[in-house]
Amino acid sequence: MKKLSIVDQLLVGIDNIHELGRQRAFELGNPFYAKYEGNGDYYTKELPSGERYLVKVEIVTDQDEFPIEIKDTIIERLS
Repeated sequence: MKKLSIVDQLLVGIDNIHELGRQRAFELGNPFYAKYEGNGDYYTKELPSGERYLVKVEIVTDQDEFPIEIKDTIIERLS
């Protein structure tokens, strides 16, 4: 049996990589945005407090197309 490289071992759990982003966003006091199947063009916004919303997202960029701000419009409260 072939031994997996370190990179391959790390990528085995790639299904939960969004959890690392969620955790980091909350550590910084920021909301976490995720796009789930079935939400169409909308995102789910989760706050560190656990509140969840369906939102429309607009990403504002600078002259070099670098994202500088996220503006969201709440469509529906999910929890």
